[in-house]
Amino acid sequence: MKFAQNREEVEKLGVDLLGYIFFAPSERFVGDQPETGLFDSAKPKVGVFVDENVFEILGLAKNFDFEYIQLHGKENPLTCSIIQKQGLKVIKAFPVDDQFNFTSTLSFEGLADYFLFDTKTKQHGGSGKKFNWQILDSYKGKTPFFLSGGIEPEDAEKILQLDHPMLAGVDLNSGFEDEPGLKNIKKLKKFIEKIQSL
Repeated sequence: MKFAQNREEVEKLGVDLLGYIFFAPSERFVGDQPETGLFDSAKPKVGVFVDENVFEILGLAKNFDFEYIQLHGKENPLTCSIIQKQGLKVIKAFPVDDQFNFTSTLSFEGLADYFLFDTKTKQHGGSGKKFNWQILDSYKGKTPFFLSGGIEPEDAEKILQLDHPMLAGVDLNSGFEDEPGLKNIKKLKKFIEKIQSL
């Protein structure tokens, strides 16, 4: 989320988590001076960081009352452990392509509450592109995961057909935006209603 009014509208749709990006190169960066009211949400908030200093992360988490921290860079298990020990839940993102080996997640077992599997690109997410979801069949880990990367409004049925025991949710981003950080309420509402009805 990037805009306070848009966040209020999204919150009414019954989403479970709201994400806020703290990575300056991203077009969805909340900014050095986020909009007033942006974080005034009753929903659990996720601070999204890329290779940020762990103490900076913890400071921002305290300031904005985050419950979750999403690590979207090359963070190591120790960073996850430090954040968890402060009572925060950790989502560790992994960039996935056809050559991805799920053994790379093993050292994070128990140190992340969720994994997030996103499409591997030169950027850190936000590409709007899908990876081959069939590769998820190879994931046998014990940590539940979120599916990310190029999910679009018409993907509801395909997602429900994945039927993976560790699939905990989906990360809805660029496919549901009018511009970076500004979510299209009609598209989100339609997708959520379809997921819940199937």
